[in-house]
Amino acid sequence: MGRSAVLLAAAVGLTVSCGPQPAQPEAKAGGRSFTVAAAGDVLIHPELVDQAAKDAEKSGRGEAGLDFGPLLAGVKPVISKADLAICHMETPVGNPKGPFQGYPEFLVPPQILTSLKDVGYDTCSTASNHTFDHGLKAVRRTLDAMDKVGLGHSGSARTPKEAEQINIRDVNGVKVAHLSYSWESFLNPTPEKQSWAFNRSRTADIKKDEKRAREKGAEVVLLSLHWGLEHYNEPSVPQLELAQRITEETGIDLVIGHHAHVVQPIQKVNGTWVAYSLGNQVARHSSPTGLTEEGAIGWFEFRETADGWDVSARYRTTLVDIPPEVEPGEKAPEGAVDDLRLVDVQQALENPEGLPAGRVARYRLAEDRTRGFLYNRGAPGGDGLKRLSLEK
Repeated sequence: MGRSAVLLAAAVGLTVSCGPQPAQPEAKAGGRSFTVAAAGDVLIHPELVDQAAKDAEKSGRGEAGLDFGPLLAGVKPVISKADLAICHMETPVGNPKGPFQGYPEFLVPPQILTSLKDVGYDTCSTASNHTFDHGLKAVRRTLDAMDKVGLGHSGSARTPKEAEQINIRDVNGVKVAHLSYSWESFLNPTPEKQSWAFNRSRTADIKKDEKRAREKGAEVVLLSLHWGLEHYNEPSVPQLELAQRITEETGIDLVIGHHAHVVQPIQKVNGTWVAYSLGNQVARHSSPTGLTEEGAIGWFEFRETADGWDVSARYRTTLVDIPPEVEPGEKAPEGAVDDLRLVDVQQALENPEGLPAGRVARYRLAEDRTRGFLYNRGAPGGDGLKRLSLEK
């Protein structure tokens, strides 16, 4: 089923917040357009597996006693409306009945992939510092499971032949390529004889693969990068330097970043949008910081002009609600949440009826703080970064 920007506007009344807007290039007569939604790390900690078991018991759905649907349902109205939705699947998956593992060597339920597809994701980056946590066997199992549920993938491969392939999708009549790269884990490095199974963040390789994508007919090339320092809301010097090289030396049309587990700025670098880190899409770190629960969905509209593609950037704040830890026999604070849930913060703030004041305040903090981090390199000025709003 096609999901064009025209249908989106008609269906949900897509608007953006008010304010001065940069001059827009003239649209091409009969030009094409499409939207891209992208989000940060999908990092399934053991507490999320426990929640999926609890939800499966209630819903009677899922597979092998796990249902991740209720956890992710809050972002479906946004993700499902994009013409192309890209997730970052950070870890390998195990067998449906386990065993599963958390940090530092993740092995997570493949049932999460079914729920990611159900929410509306079309394809995922798979290159991360955890890709090889359980070796090539787990890489193959992960990509097999993604194929089974209909999720595309880029960043890792099962065979040398597959490593040469480029993930190119038809999006509203536009051939869009998705590339994915990461730094490599020092804990579980890829064996030299299997180096083809994992894409490393080398400028020369990115340039070579972009060239191959263009030769295969790609009109737009999107790049996912697993980079930066964990828990820092500002991009590192190597991030800034790599962003400069990519935007100067390639024709990459959009850079999507993750790994920091917190939100970092979105800005235009040499005319190309770079989202340094969109935070976590969903995670439950053993020591939540508040910032690790906050994330952003980046929303990018591509519009064909006489001179190429004009890209506008929007965002939507998300938050993982975490129930408080209470001792046996004690009661949770009044108004506390009972379940781990991924929340569309803006939707919650626009419809606060019935929400306790403390939770509304938490959502407002997430919205304000995320906006500050995203804007911290000047994007709301001439670049035109704005919040994505969906009218009632």
